[in-house]
Amino acid sequence: MHKPYLIEFPAIGAPDVGYLSVAENHRLLPFEVKRVFWTYDTPESIVRGRHAHHQTEQVIVAVAGRILVTTEQADGEVAVFVLEKPTSGLYVPPQVWHTMQYSLAAVQMVLASTGYDEKDYIRDYSEFRATWR
Repeated sequence: MHKPYLIEFPAIGAPDVGYLSVAENHRLLPFEVKRVFWTYDTPESIVRGRHAHHQTEQVIVAVAGRILVTTEQADGEVAVFVLEKPTSGLYVPPQVWHTMQYSLAAVQMVLASTGYDEKDYIRDYSEFRATWR
């Protein structure tokens, strides 16, 4: 099983003209992107995520603001990642429980390996624990 890890994207440009970062399939991304979605205007008091996936791999990027991502692997290992640069993404493999908390005005972009399928989600924490323990 793979662990969550950070991916650093290149920053192309300069302070006087701005920057562009690129994520290409199978170069920096460990999967082919099938879906892209983003979240925004999430109140700081809200915890999102609270699920794991059977099959879907994801890369989470804070394109604006700060996102605190907590992951838990099937073996119980917990890790906390702070995403606050658009040049850094967090790879979240399948079978990893994850939650996110956002700073004011944070924008999260997620690159996913599959299209949306509700059956791929495990939304009940006790079911997650029972499935991979």
